[in-house]
Amino acid sequence: MKTTKSIKKIAYHFFVVAFGFLMVYPVLWMVSGSFKGNAEILRGGLNLIPKELKSSNYATGWKGFSGITFSTYFWNSLWITLLATLGTVVSSALVAYALSRIRFKGRKFWFTCMIATMLLPGQILMVPSFLIWHKLGLVGTYVPLILPYFCGQAFFIYQMMQFMAGIPRELDAAATIDGCSKYGIFFHVILPLLKPSIVTTVIIQFYWKWDDYMGPLLYLSDPKKATASLAIKMFADSASTTDYGAMFAMSTISLIPVFLIFLFFNRYLIQGIGTSGLKG
Repeated sequence: MKTTKSIKKIAYHFFVVAFGFLMVYPVLWMVSGSFKGNAEILRGGLNLIPKELKSSNYATGWKGFSGITFSTYFWNSLWITLLATLGTVVSSALVAYALSRIRFKGRKFWFTCMIATMLLPGQILMVPSFLIWHKLGLVGTYVPLILPYFCGQAFFIYQMMQFMAGIPRELDAAATIDGCSKYGIFFHVILPLLKPSIVTTVIIQFYWKWDDYMGPLLYLSDPKKATASLAIKMFADSASTTDYGAMFAMSTISLIPVFLIFLFFNRYLIQGIGTSGLKG
C-alpha cells in the first residue's frame, strides 16, 4: 500500500511540474529570446539557452524611437493603468453596494441593464464610443482611456455583488442602530469585508488595462503619449527589419509590473478564494 501511494504521489507531482513548465515555457522562451540575436531567434527551436548572450537588446530597446525612450511609454502605461484600476475599484464597489444592499425604485431594471452590457462584444462599442469622444474633442487625450473606468465596470460590479451576498445583513442593521448612514455602513462595514473581492478586481483590471492595445491604438496619435503595448509593436516594421531581440527585451521589462502586482497581492487573492464561500 505504501509503495502504491508513493508511486501515485510521485506521478502526481511529476504531472503538476510538467504541466506547470508547459504553461510557463512561452514566457521563458521570450525571456531567453531577449538575449538572442535575430538570426538565432528566427531559426526557432525549443532551446532556452542562448548560444551567445546579447544583452545589448535591452539597451537598444530602451532607446525607443525618434528620441523617445521606452521609459516614456512605460510610465504612460503605468499611470493610465493605475488610474483606470483605481476608478474601477471605487466606482464598481459603490455601484455594487447600491444594487446589492439598498432598496430603491428601478433597482432590478438598472441591474438588468448592467448585465446586458456584459453581453455586448467590445468590437460593437468601438465605433460609437470613438464617435462620442471625437465629438467631445477628447480623441488624442488620455480621457477615453481613463474616465469610463470611473463609471463602473459590469463584470466587477457583479463579482462584488456576489461577494456582498455572503456578508450578513444583520451587520447593516446593527450599524444602522448605532447611527450609521448608508455611506457609513459602506465605509465602516462593507468596505473592510470587501478586501478579498477588491484585491481580485485590482489584479484582473490591472492585467487587462496594462495589456490593452486597441484602446491606445484608437485614441492616441501623439508618439509621446503612446503606451508600452504600442511601443512594443513598433519594433515590428513590415517595411524594414524587425528587431525581435529588442522586442522581447522590452516585453520582458513590461512583465515586471504585472509580476509585482501578483507577487504583492497573491496572499490576499488566496485568502479571498478561501473565504469567498463562507456565509455569515
